[in-house]
Amino acid sequence: MSKSFLEVDDLSKAELHRVLELCRDPDPPKVLRGEGIALIFEKPSNRTRNSMEMAAYQLGGHPVYIRGEEIGLDERESVEDAVTTLSAYYKCIAARVFAHKTLERMAETKVCPIINLLSDTGHPMQALADVITLVEEFGDLDGKSLAFIGDGNNVFRSLAMAAGMLGAEIRFAGPSGYRLSEIDKDRLAAIGVEVKEFDFAQEAVNGVNAVYTDVWTSMGQESESEERKKAFESFTVNSDLMSVASSDAIFLHCLPAHRGEEVTEEVLEGPMSRIWSQSENRMHAARGLLAWLLSEGQENE
Repeated sequence: MSKSFLEVDDLSKAELHRVLELCRDPDPPKVLRGEGIALIFEKPSNRTRNSMEMAAYQLGGHPVYIRGEEIGLDERESVEDAVTTLSAYYKCIAARVFAHKTLERMAETKVCPIINLLSDTGHPMQALADVITLVEEFGDLDGKSLAFIGDGNNVFRSLAMAAGMLGAEIRFAGPSGYRLSEIDKDRLAAIGVEVKEFDFAQEAVNGVNAVYTDVWTSMGQESESEERKKAFESFTVNSDLMSVASSDAIFLHCLPAHRGEEVTEEVLEGPMSRIWSQSENRMHAARGLLAWLLSEGQENE
């Protein structure tokens, strides 16, 4: 049976710590030597594609980028048939999809490990890069605090899991209609993570060690753009907001950013910003996860 990585809580706390160790290892085991990895992209991406391709190369493997229309999941052939076919050629399949159910169906075939490169409910690879950045800055996250400002979306859901599993206090501020669902909160509670919700950004950011935001309108939500701008207009991360955070606070953003909307240029390019380290860490996160999943992760199954 193949172990997959569809969300952060597919890892135990011990496994998460081990993955982070491998993420920081400059010479991890070459688990893809002579092997290929299929990268399926229903949604395009700059960081995700390039970080995964370079990580696969660094592990001795050959990455193959497959556009959504080239494979035609449930159009040209079923998800199950497509994945079973690809498993004959590749050691692992990673996919960036619209619907999380697609990933679940892939994993249910159990023909090879499946990695979530983004779905409508989670972005665990981004979360790994985020916590690498936090650990680089603060070391142990136990007792540290993180405030996410804006939309309680897939990025926040996975980030809350990862940072919370490492002991960080998780805070959130955003409009009432854009928060985590009760199902999401229950799933977080099951792994010992609580999200403290605030109505105002200043309350959430007060004294925290890290402030995080994401775009207000994600890919596929373009028709909601104007409605979302109105809903989030009081949740822009600016210098005044950052001034109420801890003196050692850093700013994070998964990118791409809509400068002047969810964050000001001054904060994005200012001394508190760690967005470029965070972006680079996407590659290290991919390398560490692959190194663990394709060796130790399968041994534990």
